[in-house]
Amino acid sequence: MIAAQAKLVYHLNKYYNEKCQARKAAIAKTIREVCKVVSDVLKEVEVQEPRFISSLNEMDNRYEGLEVISPTEFEVVLYLNQMGVFNFVDDGSLPGCAVLKLSDGRKRSMSLWVEFITASGYLSARKIRSRFQTLVAQAVDKCSYRDVVKMVADTSEVKLRIRDRYVVQITPAFKCTGIWPRSAAHWPLPHIPWPGPNRVAEVKAEGFNLLSKECYSLTGKQSSAESDAWVLQFAEAENRLQMGGCRKKCLSILKTLRDRHLELPGQPLNNYHMKTLVSYECEKHPRESDWDESCLGDRLNGILLQLISCLQCRRCPHYFLPNLDLFQGKPHSALENAAKQTWRLAREILTNPKSLEKL
Repeated sequence: MIAAQAKLVYHLNKYYNEKCQARKAAIAKTIREVCKVVSDVLKEVEVQEPRFISSLNEMDNRYEGLEVISPTEFEVVLYLNQMGVFNFVDDGSLPGCAVLKLSDGRKRSMSLWVEFITASGYLSARKIRSRFQTLVAQAVDKCSYRDVVKMVADTSEVKLRIRDRYVVQITPAFKCTGIWPRSAAHWPLPHIPWPGPNRVAEVKAEGFNLLSKECYSLTGKQSSAESDAWVLQFAEAENRLQMGGCRKKCLSILKTLRDRHLELPGQPLNNYHMKTLVSYECEKHPRESDWDESCLGDRLNGILLQLISCLQCRRCPHYFLPNLDLFQGKPHSALENAAKQTWRLAREILTNPKSLEKL
């Protein structure tokens, strides 16, 4: 048994060193290329409208606010400033979303974003995005990369297609530090020893982001109040939770397997599903020793089986917001197909670790 485990870990490490590292290097190169173009467009936006200041800065070889959705798809979060005159309200009526409401007695005119405040005192995510979209469209025509970049039409999101190969979504957002949403108040679960009080304090201090984008849970039933809502995002908190042991390596292998074998019609699976399942696996295996390098095969196997179960039940709850289903709106046939493919993959890896050389 131990020999079989060791063999699997050996082949997974080889896979990581060859395939995952090559994927990372290729994506890093793409990010540099894409960020040159995006920075240029955002510089042009800032000239027209100084409230939209680019926050796309490179730090320690990574760009703050940049998420890799797939090797050809990226999201850049543009942090806006001054949210101070608004109260943050997440009463659970819009899963995964919250609204920003003028604090009682505060005058609209005190806000930097005065013209985006609705009659009922909400700061409208949709209105801000609509203005930003207009500015980006103008900037694309003026920027020095105008030959290689164009706006993606037929969406209320701000998306750029670069060199006909990459799509980058630019999402206006507010960073919320020092507060924690009521809809995530159940976390951490009281009976689970992970992640430990110090890490919990760090994660909660890190806070979350409010994004101006179309919300999963509202697709097809937009009322005006809902389209004014902001989407909760916990990227930094999730990254912080997944530090230590073989967690990052495990996630990297899952992303590489997804890119190579689970990029399927109907787009049932993305990197974020993988990241979410790693967080759940951390809860199931709370001891640091469970994430020792020698356990890499067990953890990967556990996550793939959990993924198959989620695909078969057609439900993948968000880690911090379990009322939000990350499979919402995905075609059932696509989820079934993904379950079959994942099962084939898991069986292949478990029964014949050497097959990783070809995967």
